[in-house]
Amino acid sequence: MTLVTRPAVADDVPGLARVHVASWRETYRGVMPDSVLDDDGLVARRERFWTAALTDERYRANRVATTTSDGTVVGVAMSGPPLDDDATWQQQLYVLYTYRAIHGRGAGAALLRAVLDPSDDAALWVADPNPRAQAFYLRQGFAFDGTTRLEDGVHELRMTRPARHHAGRSRAAAREAPGDTNEI
Repeated sequence: MTLVTRPAVADDVPGLARVHVASWRETYRGVMPDSVLDDDGLVARRERFWTAALTDERYRANRVATTTSDGTVVGVAMSGPPLDDDATWQQQLYVLYTYRAIHGRGAGAALLRAVLDPSDDAALWVADPNPRAQAFYLRQGFAFDGTTRLEDGVHELRMTRPARHHAGRSRAAAREAPGDTNEI
């Protein structure tokens, strides 16, 4: 299985929605209400979400990437400007999901590198409990900053990562540097 990470395009929307919903169902059972996870309209709503994320001018500053295997979408990530009122970072990870079947194969780290510039400070919110994702983000240089919230009934913890300055290397070279492959 060859994994390819690249910017997402509108033709990817059905696959982005499927991996998004499948990841929620695999990961958040018992964390999110079953009524949300089992809703027959969830995939269609996620398709509308991803269509807007990729085509609406309001989201032009966001970065959306996908990982494919033999042409099939198996992962998705999205980042953009900070959403938190107290943000001191330049970018925020909004989404990073992969199918459980490809955990540990480097897709998560590749997606993270594709949407977050390592030379900028970054933050994200991670569900709690979600020990696998939390461990992944810790390995990627994020740390808990002590901030918590309840979002749609889900307890979340904020994690931040300082900029990584690579002397003598361009941002593009730093973004493409090999990284930790032990991810979600």
